[in-house]
Amino acid sequence: MCIKQKLAAIILAGGYSSRAPAFKPLLPLGSLTVIERAIQNFQRAGIHNIVVVLGHRANELIPVLEHLQVRYVVNENYHAGMFSSILTGVRSLQPDLEAFYLLPADMPLIKSHTFTTLLRTYQKTGADIIYPVFQGVRGHPPLISMRLSPAILSYVSPGGLRCLLNRYERNAYEVEVFDEGIMRDIDTPEDYRKLIECYNCRDIPTQQECDKILAKMKVPDVVIMHSRLVAEVAQKIASRLNENGLHLSLDLLIAAGLLHDLAKGKPDHAHRGAKMIKKFGYPKVAKIVAAHTDMNVGEELLLDETAILYLADKMVENDHIVSIHERFQYSMDKYAKDAAVFAAVTKRLFTAQSVAQAVERIAGISLDDVVSIECMAYSFQERQMNNEYAR
Repeated sequence: MCIKQKLAAIILAGGYSSRAPAFKPLLPLGSLTVIERAIQNFQRAGIHNIVVVLGHRANELIPVLEHLQVRYVVNENYHAGMFSSILTGVRSLQPDLEAFYLLPADMPLIKSHTFTTLLRTYQKTGADIIYPVFQGVRGHPPLISMRLSPAILSYVSPGGLRCLLNRYERNAYEVEVFDEGIMRDIDTPEDYRKLIECYNCRDIPTQQECDKILAKMKVPDVVIMHSRLVAEVAQKIASRLNENGLHLSLDLLIAAGLLHDLAKGKPDHAHRGAKMIKKFGYPKVAKIVAAHTDMNVGEELLLDETAILYLADKMVENDHIVSIHERFQYSMDKYAKDAAVFAAVTKRLFTAQSVAQAVERIAGISLDDVVSIECMAYSFQERQMNNEYAR
């Protein structure tokens, strides 16, 4: 039997939502509600044994869950607090299961890759509890072994599940994930506003998530420095073009710039890195990264994010900005007697020059003025410390 068939997910939706702007599970998030998004995320990860624990305003959630054909149980004692809903959910699980995820219903941004990472870690370690961690802080959902279900069901001391799980800390395991969603819940109207912003950018990793990916993949510092400058150059170009009528995504370009050399040093690093990024759940970023070393220019050049990243990469040599000619000069000299390679290098140079000319035509100034060293005075690292890119 597939291990995912031996897992369950308990979603806790029985609380009062007392500090939230409205009843949290039914708040809109895109075309669906918060509870529907939370359920959908599990299903996309291949987790279909889902039980939603209801309580407060259960009658409003039941039609939604029945439409989705998702099982639910009602905690008649929901006024006693979250732990009473946890007990109701655990009691409803089949005894032959391996483990269960435990997720509050107001956390609808967990990525499917996170669920898979928790499962793989559980299989590898056999720990009683697997906690997802982002930037050193534990988040949701933990993956809890069914071995702990008797202890959970018989627990009567104060402090709830957290105090109980603390007793099993010696057999708990933390796993770093590239997912700020494990920290995003809805306690206040401001939380909800930020959640909507994050949802609208859900296909793009935040800078913090990019940093975690780079660290996890052990990308050398010299490559990271290059990538940060490429991201900065790409952002400068795109910002200028947006001022002149284009609608380029700065968040998408920054993420692609930071991750474009994820597999640097390996054969066909652009496509290899793109494959990894797509696996992490970011196909839009992956598509741009795949084309950053070689891009085909059609009869009519499209100045999209792919073209801008391609150009930005050709303007950065290691950790400093250079002219396009400088960037290609070494390769042209080195392969001058190798006709096939020289032709490929020349083609890439022509593509970069074509994109540069198109940028200058729309920007109305030279590329040097668009991306000047003076414009870079406010460094990428300073922005990293002082700004979360409006997330």
